[in-house]
Amino acid sequence: MATDALTFSAPLHADEPSARALPANVEAEAAFLGAVLIDNRVIEELATRLLPVHFLEPVHARIYERILQLLDRKAVVTPVTLKPYFEADEALRELGGVTYLARLTADGQGLLNPRELAEQIYDLALLRELIAVGRGLVAGAMDTSESVEPLAQIEAAEAALYSVAEGAASASEAQSFAVSTRTALGMIEQALLSGGHVSGTTTGLTSVNEKIGGLHDSDLLILAGRPGMGKTSLATNIAFNAADRLRRDLADGITSKDSVGAAVAFFSLEMSADQLATRILAEQSGISSEMLRMGKISRDDFQQLSYASQRLAELPLYIDDTPALSIAALRARARRLKRRFDIGLIVVDYLQLLQGSGRATDNRVNEISEISRGLKTLAKELGVPVLALSQLSRAVEQREDKRPQLSDLRESGSIEQDADIVLFVYREDYYVAAKEPKRPTETDDAKTHEVHAAWAAEMERVYGIAELIVAKQRHGATGKVRLRFEPRITRFSDLADDALAGHSYD
Repeated sequence: MATDALTFSAPLHADEPSARALPANVEAEAAFLGAVLIDNRVIEELATRLLPVHFLEPVHARIYERILQLLDRKAVVTPVTLKPYFEADEALRELGGVTYLARLTADGQGLLNPRELAEQIYDLALLRELIAVGRGLVAGAMDTSESVEPLAQIEAAEAALYSVAEGAASASEAQSFAVSTRTALGMIEQALLSGGHVSGTTTGLTSVNEKIGGLHDSDLLILAGRPGMGKTSLATNIAFNAADRLRRDLADGITSKDSVGAAVAFFSLEMSADQLATRILAEQSGISSEMLRMGKISRDDFQQLSYASQRLAELPLYIDDTPALSIAALRARARRLKRRFDIGLIVVDYLQLLQGSGRATDNRVNEISEISRGLKTLAKELGVPVLALSQLSRAVEQREDKRPQLSDLRESGSIEQDADIVLFVYREDYYVAAKEPKRPTETDDAKTHEVHAAWAAEMERVYGIAELIVAKQRHGATGKVRLRFEPRITRFSDLADDALAGHSYD
């Protein structure tokens, strides 16, 4: 719907009343093009991102597109340099042929207010887009057939309106490889400037950034693990690290565009907002989250907690703890947060607690497939990474090696298919702790003491060590990263060099 509205297949000269009634100012388009042809620097000074698709007159759109191409090659653009490209243009011939290019620069009035002309052309294009959205909405609402789903229509309308609000109607158009290449080079430059680690949003964990390059825009990342592995803790850590990096960069005068941090939307379907806040406060103050909940802290601890809360007051982290959200409702809320706060990362805890549209609820596999596709679509639509947590099946517990595999993703193979990156959290100390033998007493024999001592040695070896397994990655190699986990304050961090010495690194 959005794309069709800005294609403008009907020329301005069409006899249809609807075409003539569309908001447009062809004279402004001509005056602006004349200003650009007289002084190419006009385009560099535009506050509005004007594209060829914003021109209603097709000839003007083609002229402007050619101007942009020539300027991109560092060429000087005048009616003379444009002439070879339009000598065979039939539509231009109707306007007087290539002499029309010279007529555009005849009076030079566009030079008096080129920015205002550009803004008017852009605003009128958005109005035409809005008309198209409205027509589609009315046509859909008038349909009373049995297959009609009003809620789906509302979501589609909101998505279309979001595109209009963002001026992104042309973003869904096919783009040249040159544009794609410039975008890729921008990401590579960002990675270079960050020290060779991060081409997307930072996770705050250097070893993880080195492995996956950060969280990339439009990617769906799945973070999975069995209960007790700490996947919510890791997601909370990453969300905090990204938001805190943006806060610090903005304070240092770095723009949000140049920062590897991001404002974060955290959809918590399992934990309440205050529980998540408690976790972050515990992590930042170094006080046990259990002690915080029970109030078993000293005055010094409370003062430290108060200081931590003051530092976090400006954190661009937005928590939505609405339970039983549908995938459609989550996407609508995410669009609003993007519009209001320009969020750059979305976290969903967790995928299986989302609900489908209602069509597929009779089949759980189909419902999960719809949800995973919806999250991937959301990532592409908003151009931000989406980190979704997922449960694993109990098949893990039946194996001797408890490390998760892709086949353990619960309820649907589409999660693996839709995800760009699949991460598993695995803590060996969780399973070793569960195997603790009988604690020996003074009366027990040497064998009992020996068994428990062997277990204690094994527990000491693995305690506080977590593995982040990269089971799938479209952008690079799979493997694993070892991290330090502090269960008292639910914090993951990079392993120190001495702790890495005893471990192989994949």
